[in-house]
Amino acid sequence: MNTQRWMGTRFFSFFLTWGIFLPYWSGWLVYAKGVTVPEASLIMSLGLVARGLSTLFAFPYLSEKFSSKSLLNVAGISTLIAILCYIPINSFAGLLVITIIVHIFYPTLMPALDSAASVLMQNNQLKHYGRSRQWGSIGFVSIGFVITIFTGEFGDEVILWAFLIGIIALVGLNFLNAPDILSKKPEVDDTEKVSMVKLFKMKHFPLVLIIVVLLQAAHATYYNYGYIFLQDIEAPIHLIGVILNIAVLAEIAFFFIADKSFNRFSTGSLLTLSALGSTVRWILVFAFPNVIVFCIAQVLHAFSFAMAHYAFMKYLTAHIPLAYISRAQGMYSAFAMSWSTGVFTVLGGYLYEIEPRFAFIGMVVCSLPAMVIAMIYRRLDTGLKARVN
Repeated sequence: MNTQRWMGTRFFSFFLTWGIFLPYWSGWLVYAKGVTVPEASLIMSLGLVARGLSTLFAFPYLSEKFSSKSLLNVAGISTLIAILCYIPINSFAGLLVITIIVHIFYPTLMPALDSAASVLMQNNQLKHYGRSRQWGSIGFVSIGFVITIFTGEFGDEVILWAFLIGIIALVGLNFLNAPDILSKKPEVDDTEKVSMVKLFKMKHFPLVLIIVVLLQAAHATYYNYGYIFLQDIEAPIHLIGVILNIAVLAEIAFFFIADKSFNRFSTGSLLTLSALGSTVRWILVFAFPNVIVFCIAQVLHAFSFAMAHYAFMKYLTAHIPLAYISRAQGMYSAFAMSWSTGVFTVLGGYLYEIEPRFAFIGMVVCSLPAMVIAMIYRRLDTGLKARVN
């Protein structure tokens, strides 16, 4: 089996659906279900809380009991059932409950796929993470163009149906063959308990985790209100999907060259560059609230998101033992991709109600500290390597 192709296909199928859920779901709740922006903000934020609990505790625990393929199947089927429940529900309470259930199962697919990639890499069955991961970005951007066409023609109601079809396809794909190592139950050494305490004692892990948490949290406003903001600044409705996907095209370009061009960069250097790009991005959107500058700022997604994610994966492969990979991925997903984003989604919603631009400049409270800490980590890591040599 070509594991490079298998991993790329799975990334593609998941991020095809993620390209619907991430940028459009808050807008769908507002425009198709009739909730207010603060209500949508609360729904998505509480969903992120549930997502964090699921990926921090349930995912690592189940990863020690079941194979990667089994986890992908269970998460996919559960997500499909939950999505079907959206169809008859229109009340705020009902939408809140369903969204929490979706966040328990659906985003778990992301750390499950990254953990599978880490296992394959550490067993020398996957040579290039970036080349596989770029197919996820390609899936994300390709669905954006399709959604743009259909929402312009049929309205925001089509977002739910597109998401449902994508999940059905993802579930079907997950039942196909997988690399043998991913179909085996993990071998756990009972004499060594895998715990978060031990993980935090590993080389610079707390510092790296804090940095990526801040960098991913800085995307909260963009993820939840970027679609609405583009309508507020009078972007052509049929081009909104294209504009949002400029960021993903930049992400694809980064992952395409990452293994070759950035492999020699230290994790600290990559995180510092990521924080700088993030800060510049949000300042541009705040200072120049027009479509052209927003498009230019989208290119910096290659730094603010892709480079940060690549740096964390690079750190895991180099410094975290195989037995701790799922635990580290669970913490990354919970703190960086869920809880921190949830907290700053609420902040972004509050600032957005005052002035939409404030919601973007508010994100530098994450990116600036991340840059300072990343520079400290870079010096510590460089100093340690110098002493070792």
